[in-house]
Amino acid sequence: MAVGFFVLYLFHMGRQPMVVVADPELCKEVGIKKFKSISNRSLPSAFSGSPLGQKGLFSTRDARWSAMRNAIVSLYQPSHLASLIPTMQTYIKSSADHISSNITEDINMSILSHKLSTDIIGQAAFGVNFGLLDAENKANKDCDDQNEVTEFIKEHMYATTSLKMDLSGSFSIILGLLVPILHKPFRQILKTIPGTADRKIHQTNLKLSKRVDEIVAKRASEKSRSSKDFLSVVLNANDTDKASRQLFTPDYISALTYEHLLAGSTSTAFTISSALYLISKHPEVEKKLLEEIDRFDPHDKTLNADELHNNFPYLDQVIKEAMRIHTGSPLVARQTSQKVEIGGYILPKNTWVWIAPEVLHKDPKHFPEPNVFRPERFDPACEEEKKRHPYAFIPFGIGPRMCIGQKFSLQEIKLTLIHLYSRYIFRHSHKMESPIEFDYGVVVNFKNGVKIRAIKRVNN
Repeated sequence: MAVGFFVLYLFHMGRQPMVVVADPELCKEVGIKKFKSISNRSLPSAFSGSPLGQKGLFSTRDARWSAMRNAIVSLYQPSHLASLIPTMQTYIKSSADHISSNITEDINMSILSHKLSTDIIGQAAFGVNFGLLDAENKANKDCDDQNEVTEFIKEHMYATTSLKMDLSGSFSIILGLLVPILHKPFRQILKTIPGTADRKIHQTNLKLSKRVDEIVAKRASEKSRSSKDFLSVVLNANDTDKASRQLFTPDYISALTYEHLLAGSTSTAFTISSALYLISKHPEVEKKLLEEIDRFDPHDKTLNADELHNNFPYLDQVIKEAMRIHTGSPLVARQTSQKVEIGGYILPKNTWVWIAPEVLHKDPKHFPEPNVFRPERFDPACEEEKKRHPYAFIPFGIGPRMCIGQKFSLQEIKLTLIHLYSRYIFRHSHKMESPIEFDYGVVVNFKNGVKIRAIKRVNN
């Protein structure tokens, strides 16, 4: 609705005042210039019922958010990300081997990429090998009972897919979208009624919280821990630093660790699937990408960080264009903490301010022929790229509250696409629907997955 018509529009959801921003300069004003007045997130109704959802970095507010962010930002420094490349490549090779074992069959890339991303973030966040990509895995070395891992992942998947932001959500979530003030009281009632979606979501969240707490408690009791995964870093800091212990209490550690799993698996898997879907539809893009990958000849080679970041400029453009065409987070939610002026309007305290990246990404003023998949539009030498407003493309959000794990995600996406395309090319399965359908939640997903066929490359 905003494309070509409005850059800022105001309305009410029940009694809740709300503003949607769809202009790069206004997004800069909200996300950066006026950040002190609009620093907190307006919590979606889908998140507010989850104990894990309320205490992660996504949901925390004010001084606690700032302290938590400053404490964990070191995990995303280039040196630490570079140290994770071998771990990522091990799991990526397993996913490619899975494709090889099923070369004559359709592959739902949405499912496979989610398993891949979950395995990687499980290791990076929990220090646990979930073993989702290992079809022969009968007993996971990191857990006493493989069934516990399976159940944990099932609960994680259900909790993720239940985070709806449309009319397919539970009744209390739908009500929360329409009349926010009624969400909590109705959820409290509905979660006690057997058979309701609210009750199932509530029970799943409790089980999930319990399982995450158990993992955290087990790792906390260990005398020696890795220095790479998120959970170990926080626990090691708590062992020696009083301020860290006060900040990272057990409930916040559990929430932050699970948040890494949720954010690090779902959105990354969506972008990998999106890129494969779009490249497979555009042979001219595939040809150019293969030429770039083959020039480096990365088949079964362990890339270092410099090679990854410097040798694949066209791949960078392909990933950006895939994220523009299929924006994983169509809305970025904020809330005013005091009266503030935005775009010439005075917004009262507690107004919801939603930035709309998906609208920006499809605005022909910034992206001519916005529905055309053309990675070259992100070429630094392209006039379109030179003229574009720097905040017309914000797939990870904007300002201090933008996604803290964006470099982790991009590293995983690049490594995955390089390895897969060094071994295969892909074509849409005849079962792939057109046009493709989406599920809209806190993050977007492909409704029925991306179904493709892999073809082994000659001499690979």
